[in-house]
Amino acid sequence: MSSGQESFISHLVELRDRLLRAIGAIAVVFVALLIWPGAGYIYDLLASPMIATLPQGSKMIATGVITPFVVPLKVTALAAFLIALPVVLYQAWSFVSPGLYDHEKKLALPLIVAATLLFFSGVAFCHFFVFGQVFAFIAEFAPKSITPAPDIEAYLTFVMTMFLAFGITFEIPIVVILLVRFGLVTIAQLVEWRSYVILGNAVVAAVITPPDVVSMLALLIPMCLLYEVGLFVARYVTPREKEAVETSPSEPA
Repeated sequence: MSSGQESFISHLVELRDRLLRAIGAIAVVFVALLIWPGAGYIYDLLASPMIATLPQGSKMIATGVITPFVVPLKVTALAAFLIALPVVLYQAWSFVSPGLYDHEKKLALPLIVAATLLFFSGVAFCHFFVFGQVFAFIAEFAPKSITPAPDIEAYLTFVMTMFLAFGITFEIPIVVILLVRFGLVTIAQLVEWRSYVILGNAVVAAVITPPDVVSMLALLIPMCLLYEVGLFVARYVTPREKEAVETSPSEPA
């Protein structure tokens, strides 16, 4: 077996070990959450923004036979993944870091930490602020002749979609920094494209949020603000090509 094949196999083995450790961390947290506080409590916590806007005494419904059992387990698995996300990202970092230069490691690790915090911030912003505003708007807009009774599985699908949308949206500063870092765009170009970015953000917000103005603006405004944050931070990032020129040894005269 050639050295190249041995190196490839060793990388596959390490990747397998890293994946098993990440999955193991999620499994441990999942079991711990099932023991305390329990899948039912976690789902009730997730559903609290919706329950707060329902008429007094109203509850959510489950149309499937095993839905009351399966859906809380899915919510618990989602919570376990979010809690174990730092461990998952650490395993990913440990796998790729040996192939990075020292200056790339100095940039990559803060970006990973920042990306994790931004994703959590997006999910928290969605749950504690956006859901309350959106569900209150829907409750006021709905005809008084109907009694809302949301299905728990449909609600979970909606929540996961919104969490993913806001979590990814809050990664915009990281995307802007990486684009500048790898020399794909310049700060001047990003500033020049600001109006097109705002228009694109509006289209994205309109597509992935419910058809109401509140949720659209709740996503659009953070997208635009985070783009500006990315522009501000990217001004202090040196593009890779420029850094290579600055650190390369000078030619002999």
